[in-house]
Amino acid sequence: MVKKIFITLAICSIFTSCYEPERNCKEYRTGSFTFFYELDGVKKEGKFIRDEQYSVDYYEDKIDSATVRWYNDCEFVLQDINSKNAIQYKIISTTDSTYTFQYKSAVKDPNKELVVKTGTAYKIN
Repeated sequence: MVKKIFITLAICSIFTSCYEPERNCKEYRTGSFTFFYELDGVKKEGKFIRDEQYSVDYYEDKIDSATVRWYNDCEFVLQDINSKNAIQYKIISTTDSTYTFQYKSAVKDPNKELVVKTGTAYKIN
C-alpha cells in the first residue's frame, strides 16, 4: 500500500514539476490593451497602444509615450521619451486574450531596493 502511494506521488510530482505556463509572447508585441492599477487605494483602468517602436499610455487624463526595445519575444524595455526613465518587462504567461507580466526599473540604483511588480494586460484588438 505504501509503495503504491509513493509511486502515485512520484508520478504526480514528475508531471507538475514539468509544467510551464503558456507563453505565446509574439501575439502581444503590438496592439491595444487595457490594464488595471491602484492609486491611493482606488482601482483605476488605463489603456496603451503599442507598435514595434513606441508605446503610448493613456491614464489619469494623461498621455505618456515611450520607446520599445525588445530583447526577445517575451522581454522588452520601455524608455519614457520625456524623462528617460526605463522599465523592464517580462511576459510570464499568456492566455487567448491576456498576458501576465513582471516589471521593474531597468536602471539599477544602489540606494534603492529593486522592486518587482506583476500586472495583467488585456488585449482589446
